[in-house]
Amino acid sequence: MKIVWSYIYKFVRSPYLSLVLRLYIGGIFIYAGMSKVHYPGEFTENLAAYQMLPYWAVNFVALILPWVEIICGLFLIIGLKSRVSASIVGLLLIVFTVGIFINLLNGTPISCGCFDSIGSEISWKDVFRDLGWFILTLQIFFYDRISFLRRELLLFKKRGEEDISQSLR
Repeated sequence: MKIVWSYIYKFVRSPYLSLVLRLYIGGIFIYAGMSKVHYPGEFTENLAAYQMLPYWAVNFVALILPWVEIICGLFLIIGLKSRVSASIVGLLLIVFTVGIFINLLNGTPISCGCFDSIGSEISWKDVFRDLGWFILTLQIFFYDRISFLRRELLLFKKRGEEDISQSLR
């Protein structure tokens, strides 16, 4: 049984798993952002239905949030500042989860607004989905070491290891 746990531990800490999760979460956030960019009016209505933002901030957030999702998704996919991107995505997922949770407790019949402007009503499935994605972003934050933009393509450096280009200077 100890051997099984050691394999699970190695799998969870694998930087290659982080690469797969980066591609998955990045793709989700690019898709979500692209579905909102083209219809800012509908997204503004969905955002206002959550009743979490002051009225004056709804339009601003509705214009900025899709672009933040797209940029963070792109950064996750290419591996550029992936820890920062994973932090922003994780923070967004916490905010989304809290918003859905509060509205579920209040019994507000609103659409999620996650991937389309007219969709099904929010449910507990949405809360658990967002919490699962948050756990995946934690794995990316702590164990991602692969970057496509390094000289050693698909190689990773261990924590505390100095970059080769820095030591040559």
